Amino acid sequence: MINKIADSVAAALTGIKDGATVLIGGFGTAGIPGELIDGLIEQGARDLTVVNNNAGNGDFGLAALLKAGRVRKILCSFPRQADSYVFDELYRSGKLELELVPQGNLAERLRAAGAGVGAFFCPTAFGTELAKGKETREINGRQYVLEYPIYGDVALIKAETGDRWGNLTYRKAARNFGPVMATAAKRTIASVHEIVELGELDPEAIVTPGIFVSQIVKIDRVATQAGGFKQ
Repeated sequence: MINKIADSVAAALTGIKDGATVLIGGFGTAGIPGELIDGLIEQGARDLTVVNNNAGNGDFGLAALLKAGRVRKILCSFPRQADSYVFDELYRSGKLELELVPQGNLAERLRAAGAGVGAFFCPTAFGTELAKGKETREINGRQYVLEYPIYGDVALIKAETGDRWGNLTYRKAARNFGPVMATAAKRTIASVHEIVELGELDPEAIVTPGIFVSQIVKIDRVATQAGGFKQ
C-alpha cells in the first residue's frame, strides 16, 4: 500500500546529506515551508546549496538556515531586501556564495530539470554581467543566452492539501515555485495543512501529482507576518 505520510517533520527529513542541493519553495513569505526549514536546521545537514526566490527574511525560515551556517551557496533572484541582513552579513564577509538568477530563468531552469530538457536559450541577461562566460547565439535576429537546468537532491515545499499517495493542491500565491521544484528534485517533501482520503481530491484540481512527491507531513495553521490565516 502506498502511504507517503510521514509521522513527523524529523522523520520526513531523514537522510538529507551534507553537500545536498535543496530546492526550497516560497515567494517572499508566501508558501515558505517554515516548519521543514526549521526541521532541516535540527537535522544538521551542512555545506548545502539552496535554491529559493530570495535569500531569507529577518531571522526566520531560510534566513535562520543561513544564520546557522549550514549553507555554502545560494541561487536566487532577489537576495537583498529591507530585512535581508543575515544574507548581507554572510555574503559581504565571504562566507556565502551567490548565483544571481533572473526570476523567469529560475523558474524555467527548474521546469527544464523536471521536463528532461538538457538546456535552452533565453534572451534574458544577454549583454549583462550575468551572461559572462555563457554561450550565446543569434536566433531569428535576436540574441539568446544558453541556460542549464537546476536539479535538486531534495525539494522542500509547502502545499495546502494532500493524500497518502502524495497528490497535492495549493493555496493561492503559496503555490509559486512548489510545482516546478517538485518535478526537479530526486526527492520531494511537502508540508500540508490537511490530509484527505484517497478520492477526495478532484483529479482536475490536483496541481502536483503524487508521482513527484516522496513524503508529506501535516503541520498546523499559524498566522504569518504577511497575513495568511488568522488565529
